[in-house]
Amino acid sequence: MPKVLSNKSNLQVLFEDNHIIIVNKRAGDIVQGDKTGDTPLSDVVKEYIKDKYNKPGNVYLGTVHRLDRPTTGLVIFSKTSKALPRLNKLFLSKEIKKTYWAIVKNEPPNTEDTLIHWLKKNPKNNKSYSHLKEVEGSKKAILHYKTLKQLDNYYLLEVSLETGRHHQIRSQLSSIGCPIKGDLKYGFDRSNKDASIHLHARQIEFIHPVKKEPVNIIAPLPKDPVWDACMS
Repeated sequence: MPKVLSNKSNLQVLFEDNHIIIVNKRAGDIVQGDKTGDTPLSDVVKEYIKDKYNKPGNVYLGTVHRLDRPTTGLVIFSKTSKALPRLNKLFLSKEIKKTYWAIVKNEPPNTEDTLIHWLKKNPKNNKSYSHLKEVEGSKKAILHYKTLKQLDNYYLLEVSLETGRHHQIRSQLSSIGCPIKGDLKYGFDRSNKDASIHLHARQIEFIHPVKKEPVNIIAPLPKDPVWDACMS
């Protein structure tokens, strides 16, 4: 039986206007439908719009980007066919600035650094492997990180991406010995109870593609003792 992952009552909408809706994704939600048959976040947002505005028939919603299933944080959807290609263009031209927070097991080699790898995806295990040199079928991956806080047993990193590769943050941080908390696939020693990983799309900044006004949204952290410690 497909599992209903979300419903309208617990959808956390952080920004909405005529053209765009930005929500705070929970761990376990899938952004778009997949082979699991679980209810995707896109369907939940459509239902929210349908109910809020009493819309008859089908609701238009464009998916602009995705987050991995165990990851939390900001997801942008387009509410109009006018805004979708403009948002896509902003992503392609790197005019949308996304900042992530990650909680990792070990202290990074430097308090801040730029990581450059060549990532190669293995579809069989849905995993991306980081290489220091280009290999056949690999794609260049660049991220910047800095350490924001040392916790009792972990480190809080702020991460910004120059490229948007499959599992990029998870793979690159693991390659420097800093697997993300709960991320068994990339080397953490145990999973989180809710199957999440401690990777959160924290902030998004861009110029609205229709209104030409700045948009700057910060997503509240999940309720969890380790995330709570980051804010104390």
